[in-house]
Amino acid sequence: MASINFGGVTEEITTREEFSLSMAREKLRTEVVAVIGYGPQGHGQSLNMRDNGIAVIVGQRKGGRGWNDAVRDGWVEGKNLFSDVEEAVRKATVVQYLLSDAGQKEQWPIIKRNLKKGQALFFSHGFSIVFKEQTGVVPPLDVDVILVAPKGSGRTVRTNFLAGSGINASYAVHQDATGRAKERVLALGIAIGSGYLFPTTFEKEVYSDLAGERGVLMGAIAGLMKAQYDTLRAMGHSPSEAFNETVEEATQSLYPLIGNHGMDWMFGACSTTAQRGALDWSKRFEAATKPLFELLYRDVLQGVETRRVLDTCGAPDYREKLQVELDEWKNSEMWQAGAKVRALRPENAPKK
Repeated sequence: MASINFGGVTEEITTREEFSLSMAREKLRTEVVAVIGYGPQGHGQSLNMRDNGIAVIVGQRKGGRGWNDAVRDGWVEGKNLFSDVEEAVRKATVVQYLLSDAGQKEQWPIIKRNLKKGQALFFSHGFSIVFKEQTGVVPPLDVDVILVAPKGSGRTVRTNFLAGSGINASYAVHQDATGRAKERVLALGIAIGSGYLFPTTFEKEVYSDLAGERGVLMGAIAGLMKAQYDTLRAMGHSPSEAFNETVEEATQSLYPLIGNHGMDWMFGACSTTAQRGALDWSKRFEAATKPLFELLYRDVLQGVETRRVLDTCGAPDYREKLQVELDEWKNSEMWQAGAKVRALRPENAPKK
Protein backbone atom coordinates (compact mmCIF):
# COMPACT_ATOMS: atom_id res chain seq x y z
CA MET A 1 0.00 0.00 0.00
CA ALA A 2 1.04 3.58 -0.60
CA SER A 3 0.47 6.45 1.80
CA ILE A 4 -0.84 9.43 -0.15
CA ASN A 5 -1.58 12.90 1.20
CA PHE A 6 -4.96 13.98 -0.15
CA GLY A 7 -5.24 17.68 0.62
CA GLY A 8 -3.78 17.29 4.10
CA VAL A 9 -5.35 13.91 4.93
CA THR A 10 -3.17 10.81 4.54
CA GLU A 11 -4.84 7.73 3.07
CA GLU A 12 -3.62 4.23 2.26
CA ILE A 13 -4.30 3.21 -1.32
CA THR A 14 -3.36 0.19 -3.42
CA THR A 15 -2.00 0.70 -6.93
CA ARG A 16 -1.27 -1.72 -9.73
CA GLU A 17 2.43 -1.21 -9.08
CA GLU A 18 2.14 -2.58 -5.55
CA PHE A 19 -0.46 -5.24 -6.35
CA SER A 20 0.32 -6.26 -9.91
CA LEU A 21 -1.88 -8.17 -12.32
CA SER A 22 0.47 -11.13 -12.06
CA MET A 23 -0.04 -11.12 -8.27
CA ALA A 24 -3.80 -10.95 -8.78
CA ARG A 25 -3.68 -13.90 -11.18
CA GLU A 26 -1.71 -15.92 -8.66
CA LYS A 27 -4.13 -15.10 -5.83
CA LEU A 28 -7.08 -16.08 -8.04
CA ARG A 29 -5.38 -19.08 -9.66
CA THR A 30 -7.69 -21.63 -8.01
CA GLU A 31 -10.80 -19.44 -8.01
CA VAL A 32 -13.81 -19.64 -10.32
CA VAL A 33 -15.65 -16.32 -10.45
CA ALA A 34 -19.39 -16.43 -11.22
CA VAL A 35 -20.73 -13.08 -12.35
CA ILE A 36 -24.47 -13.04 -11.60
CA GLY A 37 -26.22 -10.53 -13.82
CA TYR A 38 -25.01 -9.23 -17.17
CA GLY A 39 -25.98 -5.59 -16.81
CA PRO A 40 -23.49 -2.71 -17.12
CA GLN A 41 -21.23 -3.81 -14.24
CA GLY A 42 -21.55 -7.53 -15.02
CA HIS A 43 -20.64 -6.86 -18.64
CA GLY A 44 -17.61 -4.69 -17.89
CA GLN A 45 -16.18 -6.65 -14.98
CA SER A 46 -16.62 -10.12 -16.49
CA LEU A 47 -15.02 -9.20 -19.82
CA ASN A 48 -12.08 -7.48 -18.13
CA MET A 49 -11.46 -10.50 -15.91
CA ARG A 50 -11.74 -12.85 -18.87
CA ASP A 51 -9.21 -10.78 -20.81
CA ASN A 52 -6.94 -10.78 -17.75
CA GLY A 53 -6.87 -14.57 -17.63
CA ILE A 54 -9.23 -15.18 -14.71
CA ALA A 55 -11.59 -18.18 -14.76
CA VAL A 56 -15.00 -16.54 -15.18
CA ILE A 57 -18.51 -17.85 -15.74
CA VAL A 58 -21.73 -15.86 -16.14
CA GLY A 59 -25.13 -16.58 -14.62
CA GLN A 60 -27.92 -14.80 -16.46
CA ARG A 61 -31.56 -15.68 -17.01
CA LYS A 62 -32.21 -16.66 -20.62
CA GLY A 63 -34.24 -14.67 -23.09
CA GLY A 64 -33.64 -11.09 -22.09
CA ARG A 65 -31.28 -8.35 -23.16
CA GLY A 66 -28.58 -9.48 -20.72
CA TRP A 67 -28.53 -12.99 -22.14
CA ASN A 68 -28.35 -11.73 -25.71
CA ASP A 69 -25.54 -9.33 -24.80
CA ALA A 70 -23.58 -12.16 -23.16
CA VAL A 71 -23.91 -14.39 -26.23
CA ARG A 72 -22.85 -11.48 -28.44
CA ASP A 73 -19.76 -11.00 -26.26
CA GLY A 74 -18.63 -14.58 -26.76
CA TRP A 75 -19.93 -16.34 -23.65
CA VAL A 76 -20.93 -19.89 -24.55
CA GLU A 77 -24.04 -21.55 -23.14
CA GLY A 78 -23.20 -24.59 -21.04
CA LYS A 79 -19.48 -23.76 -20.98
CA ASN A 80 -19.17 -20.38 -19.29
CA LEU A 81 -22.72 -19.03 -19.61
CA PHE A 82 -25.53 -20.52 -17.53
CA SER A 83 -29.23 -19.71 -17.61
CA ASP A 84 -29.57 -21.63 -14.36
CA VAL A 85 -28.19 -19.06 -11.93
CA GLU A 86 -28.14 -21.65 -9.15
CA GLU A 87 -25.78 -23.84 -11.17
CA ALA A 88 -23.43 -20.89 -11.72
CA VAL A 89 -23.36 -20.18 -7.97
CA ARG A 90 -22.61 -23.82 -7.16
CA LYS A 91 -19.73 -23.95 -9.66
CA ALA A 92 -18.07 -20.83 -8.25
CA THR A 93 -15.67 -20.02 -5.44
CA VAL A 94 -16.40 -16.28 -5.84
CA VAL A 95 -19.95 -15.09 -6.50
CA GLN A 96 -20.10 -11.57 -7.90
CA TYR A 97 -23.64 -10.45 -7.16
CA LEU A 98 -24.13 -7.73 -9.78
CA LEU A 99 -27.87 -7.69 -10.35
CA SER A 100 -29.72 -4.41 -9.86
CA ASP A 101 -30.46 -3.56 -6.24
CA ALA A 102 -34.12 -4.52 -6.67
CA GLY A 103 -33.01 -7.68 -8.48
CA GLN A 104 -30.69 -8.60 -5.62
CA LYS A 105 -33.58 -8.46 -3.19
CA GLU A 106 -35.75 -10.60 -5.46
CA GLN A 107 -33.12 -13.25 -6.21
CA TRP A 108 -31.47 -13.42 -2.78
CA PRO A 109 -33.29 -16.57 -1.56
CA ILE A 110 -32.01 -18.42 -4.63
CA ILE A 111 -28.46 -17.21 -4.13
CA LYS A 112 -28.40 -17.83 -0.39
CA ARG A 113 -29.50 -21.46 -0.54
CA ASN A 114 -26.71 -22.27 -2.98
CA LEU A 115 -23.84 -20.56 -1.16
CA LYS A 116 -21.33 -22.84 0.50
CA LYS A 117 -18.64 -22.48 3.14
CA GLY A 118 -15.49 -20.70 2.00
CA GLN A 119 -16.99 -18.90 -0.96
CA ALA A 120 -16.63 -15.15 -1.37
CA LEU A 121 -19.78 -13.10 -1.95
CA PHE A 122 -18.78 -10.00 -3.91
CA PHE A 123 -20.75 -6.78 -4.33
CA SER A 124 -20.11 -3.54 -6.22
CA HIS A 125 -22.55 -1.57 -4.08
CA GLY A 126 -23.24 -1.60 -0.36
CA PHE A 127 -27.01 -1.23 -0.81
CA SER A 128 -28.22 -4.78 -0.12
CA ILE A 129 -25.96 -5.41 2.87
CA VAL A 130 -26.35 -2.04 4.60
CA PHE A 131 -30.13 -1.85 4.16
CA LYS A 132 -30.70 -5.51 5.00
CA GLU A 133 -33.94 -4.69 6.85
CA GLN A 134 -35.37 -3.65 3.48
CA THR A 135 -33.64 -6.21 1.23
CA GLY A 136 -33.40 -9.29 3.44
CA VAL A 137 -29.82 -9.87 2.26
CA VAL A 138 -28.01 -11.40 5.25
CA PRO A 139 -25.13 -13.67 4.14
CA PRO A 140 -24.21 -16.87 5.98
CA LEU A 141 -21.38 -16.45 8.48
CA ASP A 142 -19.10 -18.94 6.71
CA VAL A 143 -18.56 -16.92 3.50
CA ASP A 144 -16.38 -13.87 2.85
CA VAL A 145 -18.40 -10.74 2.07
CA ILE A 146 -16.42 -8.21 0.06
CA LEU A 147 -16.92 -5.19 -2.17
CA VAL A 148 -15.18 -3.49 -5.08
CA ALA A 149 -17.08 -0.43 -6.30
CA PRO A 150 -15.74 1.18 -9.49
CA LYS A 151 -16.21 4.94 -9.46
CA GLY A 152 -17.94 4.96 -12.82
CA SER A 153 -20.44 3.12 -14.94
CA GLY A 154 -19.91 -0.48 -15.98
CA ARG A 155 -19.54 0.68 -19.57
CA THR A 156 -16.66 2.94 -18.52
CA VAL A 157 -15.06 0.05 -16.63
CA ARG A 158 -14.85 -1.72 -20.00
CA THR A 159 -13.97 1.20 -22.29
CA ASN A 160 -11.24 2.46 -19.97
CA PHE A 161 -9.78 -1.04 -19.80
CA LEU A 162 -9.74 -1.36 -23.59
CA ALA A 163 -8.06 2.04 -23.82
CA GLY A 164 -5.25 0.80 -21.56
CA SER A 165 -6.44 2.87 -18.63
CA GLY A 166 -8.42 1.99 -15.53
CA ILE A 167 -11.09 3.40 -13.29
CA ASN A 168 -10.61 4.11 -9.60
CA ALA A 169 -12.51 1.84 -7.23
CA SER A 170 -13.18 1.55 -3.53
CA TYR A 171 -12.96 -1.76 -1.70
CA ALA A 172 -14.22 -3.13 1.60
CA VAL A 173 -14.31 -6.31 3.66
CA HIS A 174 -17.59 -6.77 5.52
CA GLN A 175 -17.02 -10.34 6.65
CA ASP A 176 -13.77 -12.35 6.66
CA ALA A 177 -14.73 -16.00 7.14
CA THR A 178 -11.67 -17.53 5.48
CA GLY A 179 -8.87 -15.22 6.59
CA ARG A 180 -8.26 -14.45 2.90
CA ALA A 181 -10.97 -11.88 2.29
CA LYS A 182 -8.60 -8.92 1.92
CA GLU A 183 -6.27 -10.59 -0.55
CA ARG A 184 -9.28 -11.83 -2.50
CA VAL A 185 -10.87 -8.39 -2.73
CA LEU A 186 -7.64 -6.68 -3.79
CA ALA A 187 -6.94 -9.34 -6.41
CA LEU A 188 -10.45 -9.03 -7.80
CA GLY A 189 -10.20 -5.24 -7.78
CA ILE A 190 -7.06 -5.40 -9.93
CA ALA A 191 -8.50 -8.15 -12.14
CA ILE A 192 -11.59 -6.09 -13.07
CA GLY A 193 -9.30 -3.28 -14.23
CA SER A 194 -9.23 -0.79 -11.36
CA GLY A 195 -6.80 2.10 -11.72
CA TYR A 196 -6.17 2.17 -7.99
CA LEU A 197 -8.09 0.94 -4.96
CA PHE A 198 -8.95 2.90 -1.84
CA PRO A 199 -10.47 1.45 1.34
CA THR A 200 -13.99 2.14 2.50
CA THR A 201 -16.81 0.35 4.30
CA PHE A 202 -20.08 -0.98 2.88
CA GLU A 203 -21.85 1.83 4.77
CA LYS A 204 -19.67 4.66 3.51
CA GLU A 205 -19.77 3.33 -0.04
CA VAL A 206 -23.54 3.22 -0.28
CA TYR A 207 -24.09 6.55 1.46
CA SER A 208 -21.60 8.40 -0.75
CA ASP A 209 -22.73 6.60 -3.91
CA LEU A 210 -26.44 7.25 -3.47
CA ALA A 211 -25.82 10.89 -2.57
CA GLY A 212 -23.33 11.35 -5.42
CA GLU A 213 -25.46 9.97 -8.25
CA ARG A 214 -28.51 11.93 -7.09
CA GLY A 215 -26.31 14.99 -6.70
CA VAL A 216 -23.33 16.23 -8.70
CA LEU A 217 -22.88 13.11 -10.83
CA MET A 218 -26.30 13.17 -12.49
CA GLY A 219 -29.35 14.51 -10.67
CA ALA A 220 -28.06 17.95 -9.70
CA ILE A 221 -26.22 18.44 -13.00
CA ALA A 222 -29.33 17.54 -15.02
CA GLY A 223 -31.44 19.93 -12.96
CA LEU A 224 -28.92 22.79 -13.17
CA MET A 225 -28.54 22.36 -16.92
CA LYS A 226 -32.28 22.43 -17.48
CA ALA A 227 -32.74 25.47 -15.23
CA GLN A 228 -30.08 27.44 -17.11
CA TYR A 229 -31.28 26.30 -20.55
CA ASP A 230 -34.89 27.21 -19.80
CA THR A 231 -33.83 30.62 -18.45
CA LEU A 232 -31.81 31.41 -21.57
CA ARG A 233 -34.67 30.31 -23.81
CA ALA A 234 -37.17 32.42 -21.87
CA MET A 235 -34.89 35.43 -22.39
CA GLY A 236 -34.95 34.98 -26.16
CA HIS A 237 -31.83 32.89 -26.87
CA SER A 238 -32.08 30.25 -29.60
CA PRO A 239 -32.05 26.51 -28.77
CA SER A 240 -28.58 26.05 -30.26
CA GLU A 241 -27.15 29.01 -28.36
CA ALA A 242 -28.78 27.96 -25.08
CA PHE A 243 -27.54 24.37 -25.45
CA ASN A 244 -24.01 25.39 -26.42
CA GLU A 245 -23.71 27.77 -23.48
CA THR A 246 -25.20 25.26 -21.05
CA VAL A 247 -23.99 21.80 -22.07
CA GLU A 248 -21.69 21.71 -25.08
CA GLU A 249 -19.07 24.12 -23.77
CA ALA A 250 -19.12 22.39 -20.38
CA THR A 251 -18.77 18.81 -21.60
CA GLN A 252 -16.54 19.40 -24.62
CA SER A 253 -14.22 22.07 -23.26
CA LEU A 254 -14.37 22.96 -19.58
CA TYR A 255 -15.11 19.64 -17.83
CA PRO A 256 -12.23 17.78 -19.53
CA LEU A 257 -9.87 20.61 -18.51
CA ILE A 258 -11.15 20.47 -14.93
CA GLY A 259 -10.68 16.69 -14.95
CA ASN A 260 -7.13 17.01 -16.22
CA HIS A 261 -5.95 20.03 -14.24
CA GLY A 262 -8.36 20.90 -11.42
CA MET A 263 -10.79 23.71 -10.68
CA ASP A 264 -8.06 26.10 -9.56
CA TRP A 265 -6.37 25.73 -12.96
CA MET A 266 -9.68 26.31 -14.73
CA PHE A 267 -10.35 29.48 -12.76
CA GLY A 268 -6.82 30.69 -13.51
CA ALA A 269 -6.96 29.85 -17.22
CA CYS A 270 -10.23 31.58 -18.19
CA SER A 271 -10.77 35.25 -18.98
CA THR A 272 -10.75 37.69 -16.07
CA THR A 273 -14.45 38.39 -16.67
CA ALA A 274 -15.34 34.68 -16.46
CA GLN A 275 -12.94 34.20 -13.56
CA ARG A 276 -14.43 36.98 -11.43
CA GLY A 277 -18.01 35.93 -12.11
CA ALA A 278 -17.37 32.23 -11.54
CA LEU A 279 -15.52 32.79 -8.26
CA ASP A 280 -18.23 35.09 -6.92
CA TRP A 281 -21.24 33.06 -8.06
CA SER A 282 -19.77 29.71 -6.99
CA LYS A 283 -20.20 30.81 -3.38
CA ARG A 284 -23.83 31.71 -4.00
CA PHE A 285 -24.57 28.37 -5.65
CA GLU A 286 -22.81 26.58 -2.78
CA ALA A 287 -24.92 28.42 -0.22
CA ALA A 288 -28.14 27.76 -2.16
CA THR A 289 -27.54 24.05 -2.72
CA LYS A 290 -25.81 23.00 0.53
CA PRO A 291 -29.14 22.60 2.40
CA LEU A 292 -30.44 20.44 -0.47
CA PHE A 293 -27.37 18.19 -0.34
CA GLU A 294 -27.75 17.89 3.44
CA LEU A 295 -31.40 16.87 2.98
CA LEU A 296 -30.37 14.38 0.29
CA TYR A 297 -27.73 12.78 2.52
CA ARG A 298 -30.21 12.58 5.39
CA ASP A 299 -32.72 10.78 3.16
CA VAL A 300 -30.00 8.36 2.08
CA LEU A 301 -28.89 7.71 5.66
CA GLN A 302 -32.44 7.09 6.89
CA GLY A 303 -33.28 4.67 4.08
CA VAL A 304 -35.81 6.93 2.34
CA GLU A 305 -33.99 6.66 -0.99
CA THR A 306 -33.49 2.90 -0.79
CA ARG A 307 -37.16 2.32 0.01
CA ARG A 308 -38.10 4.38 -3.03
CA VAL A 309 -35.72 2.36 -5.22
CA LEU A 310 -37.02 -1.00 -4.02
CA ASP A 311 -40.69 0.03 -4.20
CA THR A 312 -40.50 1.50 -7.69
CA CYS A 313 -37.77 -0.51 -9.42
CA GLY A 314 -39.22 -3.80 -8.22
CA ALA A 315 -42.67 -3.10 -9.67
CA PRO A 316 -43.67 -5.28 -12.66
CA ASP A 317 -44.43 -2.24 -14.84
CA TYR A 318 -41.29 -0.32 -13.85
CA ARG A 319 -39.56 -0.50 -17.23
CA GLU A 320 -42.61 0.87 -19.02
CA LYS A 321 -42.94 3.77 -16.56
CA LEU A 322 -39.19 4.40 -16.71
CA GLN A 323 -39.31 4.66 -20.49
CA VAL A 324 -41.97 7.37 -20.20
CA GLU A 325 -39.66 9.39 -17.94
CA LEU A 326 -36.65 8.86 -20.19
CA ASP A 327 -38.66 9.86 -23.24
CA GLU A 328 -39.59 13.13 -21.53
CA TRP A 329 -35.89 14.00 -21.40
CA LYS A 330 -35.15 12.66 -24.87
CA ASN A 331 -38.03 14.52 -26.49
CA SER A 332 -37.56 17.81 -24.65
CA GLU A 333 -36.39 20.73 -26.73
CA MET A 334 -33.12 20.91 -24.80
CA TRP A 335 -32.00 17.39 -25.61
CA GLN A 336 -33.43 17.42 -29.12
CA ALA A 337 -31.22 20.46 -29.64
CA GLY A 338 -28.38 18.49 -28.06
CA ALA A 339 -28.75 15.68 -30.58
CA LYS A 340 -28.46 18.17 -33.43
CA VAL A 341 -25.46 19.92 -31.84
CA ARG A 342 -23.62 16.61 -31.32
CA ALA A 343 -24.27 15.63 -34.93
CA LEU A 344 -22.62 18.88 -36.04
CA ARG A 345 -19.35 18.19 -34.22
CA PRO A 346 -16.50 17.91 -36.75
CA GLU A 347 -15.72 14.34 -35.74
CA ASN A 348 -19.30 13.36 -36.56
CA ALA A 349 -19.35 15.00 -39.99
CA PRO A 350 -19.95 12.64 -42.94
CA LYS A 351 -16.72 11.28 -44.39
CA LYS A 352 -16.01 12.51 -47.89
